[in-house]
Amino acid sequence: MIKFGTGGWRAIIGNGFTKDNVQLITTALIHKLKDDKRLNNDFIIGYDHRFLSEEAAKWAAQVVAGENIHCWVINQACPTPLIMFAVNMYGSSGGIAITASHNPALYNGIKIFMEDGRDANEDFTRQIEDYVNKLTEKDICEMSYEKALASGLIELIDPMNDYIDSILSGVNIEAIRSKQLRVVLDPMYGVSKTALQTILITARCDVEFIHDRRDTLFGGRLPAPSIHTLASLIKSVKEHDFDIGIATDGDADRLGVINDRAEFLHPNKILALLYYYLLKYKGIRGAAIRNVATTHLIDKIADSFGEVCYEVPVGFKYISSKMAEKNAVIGGESSGGLTVRGHIMGKDGIYAATLLIEMIAVTGRMLSELWREIEAQYGYHEMVERDYHLSSQKSKEVYKLLYIDKRTPVFPYEIDHINYVDGCKIYFKNSGWLITRFSGTEPLLRIFCEMDSEEKASVLIDLMEQFLIL
Repeated sequence: MIKFGTGGWRAIIGNGFTKDNVQLITTALIHKLKDDKRLNNDFIIGYDHRFLSEEAAKWAAQVVAGENIHCWVINQACPTPLIMFAVNMYGSSGGIAITASHNPALYNGIKIFMEDGRDANEDFTRQIEDYVNKLTEKDICEMSYEKALASGLIELIDPMNDYIDSILSGVNIEAIRSKQLRVVLDPMYGVSKTALQTILITARCDVEFIHDRRDTLFGGRLPAPSIHTLASLIKSVKEHDFDIGIATDGDADRLGVINDRAEFLHPNKILALLYYYLLKYKGIRGAAIRNVATTHLIDKIADSFGEVCYEVPVGFKYISSKMAEKNAVIGGESSGGLTVRGHIMGKDGIYAATLLIEMIAVTGRMLSELWREIEAQYGYHEMVERDYHLSSQKSKEVYKLLYIDKRTPVFPYEIDHINYVDGCKIYFKNSGWLITRFSGTEPLLRIFCEMDSEEKASVLIDLMEQFLIL
């Protein structure tokens, strides 16, 4: 059974991720676009460095060509945000990225993009699931890759320069050049090196890399930038006095940051820093969008500048949709993905990294200094996160307890209200919040809590753990 999560469809290679399933999903997508009369006779496909990604891109392209639709295939492994950019730039009917993003190496998957380059929404992916369930292998029409290339139905493209130019045109490149910043980058064996290297060298930064070759096993690590996976980057910043260390996840739509003091900067802090910078130092105005598991510091920053922060469910498709609706200036999530108005309609770790470099250059202050400025004005906001692998039976028990019986532990803080839109989110009066939710991309239960200290947040998560008998 094909099921889409918050970040597309993902499955274990050789189990769910097979040629048949890749081609079934592609067939379903093309049929859906045809039925909706949203297919203007072209489509874009890109892929990352994962095992079988390039091959799967060809499998999908063979189906698109078999449906007599012109297909642009990006000619090398590339960042997911570049694919989203290309869909919009070429005026395509849509596109897909063959990637499992930050998931473990044994996974691969598909992300679907609409005609403007944004993530397909939940209604659309649910309909794709319905289409898939009605298809059989006999419904798959494919043309050989070589024949489709020769006929022109498949065409190789390289939008990298256009993508890089779009980022360079959106930042203060002269300010960056004047500072000659020292930057160390960790692509985590993914696909960000070419774009980041070109951008930062153009900006006259002194750039060093670690973990920049292709490795389909991602060095034995999870290709997700976190305090647990970036020990080497922290060491590099500390030992060689870099101004900043930047990591991107497997497909480069998320980033992780090590500041000038060799400290891991939580994605919540990155989002807050960038929103504060855009409002105060660049004079840009607009709302912010965050998901239910992202810091409420964004709300305080927005309010102090007379703006509003809107909360949406987890999944960047909700953020990009709400950004378009509210013409928001920034949207992001605590997992490290964010985007800014005027760029693509999705998360982009490469653009976010460049904007962070600009922020240091324009303000003349390092990240640690800027963060102290924010804390002095808005107080302390510390988040604790924990993940749990549960059996199927235990997951059902937790679901019933929280979402059907709607029971919660007794907390030492007064509860303001509880929201069940995406998980069970408890808002405490004048103090913080806690959310318990099932992941939409991995078989995990996740608990997030934000308070004014890690100790308080940990105590509240302990109480939820004990209540759920985890």
